[in-house]
Amino acid sequence: MRAARLRREIERAAAVLAAAGVESARIDAEELAAYAAGTTRGRLALIDDVDDDFCRRYADLVAQRSRRIPLQHIIGTAPLGPVTVEVGPGVFIPRPETELLLEWASTLQLPPQPLIVDLCTGTAALALALAKCRPDARVIAVDDDENALAYARRNIVDSPVQLVRADVTDATLLPELDGLVDLLVANPPYVPDGAVLETEVAQHDPPHAVFGGPDGMTVIKAIVALAGRWLKPGGRCAVEHDDTTSEVTVAAFTATGRFVDVTPRRDLAGRPRFVTATRGKLNS
Repeated sequence: MRAARLRREIERAAAVLAAAGVESARIDAEELAAYAAGTTRGRLALIDDVDDDFCRRYADLVAQRSRRIPLQHIIGTAPLGPVTVEVGPGVFIPRPETELLLEWASTLQLPPQPLIVDLCTGTAALALALAKCRPDARVIAVDDDENALAYARRNIVDSPVQLVRADVTDATLLPELDGLVDLLVANPPYVPDGAVLETEVAQHDPPHAVFGGPDGMTVIKAIVALAGRWLKPGGRCAVEHDDTTSEVTVAAFTATGRFVDVTPRRDLAGRPRFVTATRGKLNS
C-alpha cells in the first residue's frame, strides 16, 4: 500500500510536469522523487514507505520544476560521464549530448602524460571527466566568467585539473602552450544570436555561455585558431556546435590548412553535434 502511494505521487507529478511543457516529465518526476527520498532513481523501487512529510517536500520540488526551473538547479548537481558536478544559477548546465564528445575523446590513443585543454569549461565537468579517464594527464580548464569559475573551483577540489581564467577569443592566449597540446576540447557558446530557446535555457542558462554571435561561430572560430597554434602534430581537437552550423564549423577547420581528418559527428538523435580534427604538420 505504501509503495502504491509513491507510485501515485510520481504519476501525479509526471502529469503536472507534462502539462507544464516539460519534455522529460516522467524521468524528472522520478528524479525529484529520488532526491526527496535521499536515494537514486534506480533505487526507487526499493522504497516501501513514504509519509506525509515526503509528499509535502516532493510537491514543493515538483512545483519548482513545473515553473521550468531546471531539474539540475533544483537538485544542485548534474552528471557527465564518470563525474557529478555542482551546478546552479549563473553557470551552464552540462548536457547529456556532451557525453558523445567525451566518449570520442576517452577512446583516443594519446601519448603518456598527455596535455589536455578544455576551453569554455563552465562547471569543469568535461575537464574532470577527462581527468578521470586519463589519470596520467595534465588537464587545463579555461573560462572567463567569474560565476562559472566559482562553480569550477568548487568542483575541481581534490582533482588534478588546473583552472585558468582567460578569454578564449584572445588570439595571443597562453603562448606557452604552442605546439604542446595533445587534445583540445570545447563546448563553447554556439547558439546564433536571437535563436528561440526552450524555457530552461532562455531563462536560466547564462547568455554568455549560450550565444556565439550572429551566426553562432564567433567563439568557435577563435578556438579553431587556438587549436592550430597549440596542438602538436597529430594532436586532436573536438568542438561542439549548433545543429545548424556543422558545415561552417568543418569549413573553419579546413580553411586554415592546418588540419586533416576534419570530421562532422552526430549525436544519438542523429543531429549534427560536434566536429573533430587532427593537427597536421606544424609548418602548415
